[in-house]
Amino acid sequence: MKRPGPIRVVLVDDHTLFREGLKEVLGTASDIEIVGAGGSGPEAVELTAEHEPDVLLLDVEMPGAGVTATIRQVLGQRPDTQIIVLTMHDDAELVREVLEAGASAYLLKTILRDELLAAVRSVRSSANILLAVSRGTVEQLDRRPPGSGGPGEALTQREREIMILASDALSNQQIASRLHITEATVKRHLTNAYAKLNAVSRVDAIRKAVARRIIPDGRRLSR
Repeated sequence: MKRPGPIRVVLVDDHTLFREGLKEVLGTASDIEIVGAGGSGPEAVELTAEHEPDVLLLDVEMPGAGVTATIRQVLGQRPDTQIIVLTMHDDAELVREVLEAGASAYLLKTILRDELLAAVRSVRSSANILLAVSRGTVEQLDRRPPGSGGPGEALTQREREIMILASDALSNQQIASRLHITEATVKRHLTNAYAKLNAVSRVDAIRKAVARRIIPDGRRLSR
């Protein structure tokens, strides 16, 4: 559930200079508050538990168990935290891995200041997945082979169930409560469904699922 007040952010990157630069950039926004900073996967888990941030900005290559394991640990204890992976690696397979683990966004470190601020604000208020990668990486994501969750593959029963609830304008948190699963699990299933439907947003996925008769027609689209 979105809390009132500024967006609480934790930064985790093992390059001190880059981390300090992020603090300066985010510190220019009156609606964003830096509540913690660290340089490893274990620190990401600890800082998230301690500060309960709205958003975690996370690097890929850091000391610890690895980025996907860190994402799952963070979301396991704090499913409401939205995770933005910020990296130099423009790699389609890595994008798939972190999104399937539950990340809300995958951004390259070459993005502009205003794009980063917009991403932080967006993941807090939207269920859409954000990507800032090269055109080549996007094309690779669209060329996933059969069996890997790519466009055209049938939705699983759970993915279909979640898409139906999403089309009823339920939030991820409400869907998780209804199905007795974690919000991170809901996000993972939605990410897989978006890929299979070749959709770019929640509304786009619902429209395509209705058009293909995967879910019933006549339901409200979330805005």
